Amino acid sequence: MLKHILRIAIALVFIASGFVKAVDAVGFSFKLEEYFSPAVFNIPFMERQALVIAVLVVVLEMVFGFLLLIKSQLKFTLSTLIALCVFFAFLTFYSAYFNVVTDCGCFGDALKMQPWQSFWKDIILLIGLLVLYFLYRKDFNETEQKSNLKKYLSAFAFLAMIFVISWGITHEPIIDFRDYKIGTDLNIEKQNIAENPSQFKTYYSLKNKKTGDILEVNQDDYVNEKKYWEEGSPWMIQDDKTTSKLVKQGYESEISKFKPETADGIDLTGEMLKAPKAILIFSYNPKQADTEVLAQAEAKLSQQKDALVMGISTNPNTFKTINNTMMDGTAIKTIARSNPFVLTLKKGKIVDKMSAEDYIKQKN
Repeated sequence: MLKHILRIAIALVFIASGFVKAVDAVGFSFKLEEYFSPAVFNIPFMERQALVIAVLVVVLEMVFGFLLLIKSQLKFTLSTLIALCVFFAFLTFYSAYFNVVTDCGCFGDALKMQPWQSFWKDIILLIGLLVLYFLYRKDFNETEQKSNLKKYLSAFAFLAMIFVISWGITHEPIIDFRDYKIGTDLNIEKQNIAENPSQFKTYYSLKNKKTGDILEVNQDDYVNEKKYWEEGSPWMIQDDKTTSKLVKQGYESEISKFKPETADGIDLTGEMLKAPKAILIFSYNPKQADTEVLAQAEAKLSQQKDALVMGISTNPNTFKTINNTMMDGTAIKTIARSNPFVLTLKKGKIVDKMSAEDYIKQKN
């Protein structure tokens, strides 16, 4: 009885993990790009294959999670999931130990996990899978009974998975777990961030010139302890090792990074959030954006006489017929996955968002 409960529980974890990444495979590919970047594993040629790898990982999680749930091909299924867990554990340990990727994306944007939390989650899953392998080892050679129910369930699950993944890639995620979901009021979010900000403290690395001892002291203790800074003190600050650490987590929201500016650095956030209606077209990578789609979207946007229309990208010359503003590419990626895409605000509230291709096809 217990082994069946454990099997179902682990299967559901893999299915849930795969599903939240499946609805936003493009977002998961952005996370993989972080791992492939020079700052982490330094394999930049893999960045071009990030989306393919993301889809492959998602399919493996969902397919083998489903096979474990229906107790099919147990030996191969458990072996594959164990291998996946070992791979994920390595990634999350590397992220946690070297502090290079702050969120592994294990559960997409639905559930953010710190690197060490992700690592221990993988270890617990790995232990659970090893226990299942041991408990079910006598069943590996039994002839599996095929049933029409299993066939129909498998076919339905596979088709549903393909639909969810492809829709998220060609349009936008069918379920939006991000901070910028439709209905979000950016003004309220900005207010919440301002009222409950995160607090940081500066930590100094001090070296004793006489003994060679090294001590880390926060900014308050440094000021209060005269021995660290008085004339003749042996303690010297190592400027290159001064760090800033989070001491109080405030209100968390990706909307804190929403700050469109002109090429001269003039902040236009307030103007956009106060407008009765604002239609914004974004591109996080103008060089890879379809120029024809951009042109058609701009032409349609130019006809909007009752709205504030702005183009937001990483390049001050992306848009030819509407005003250009700039924003960090990573911040743009957190809003939507299409390149380019269109966001509609009414007094700062998100009322619509879609790929530029869908916007062009939309009837006025």
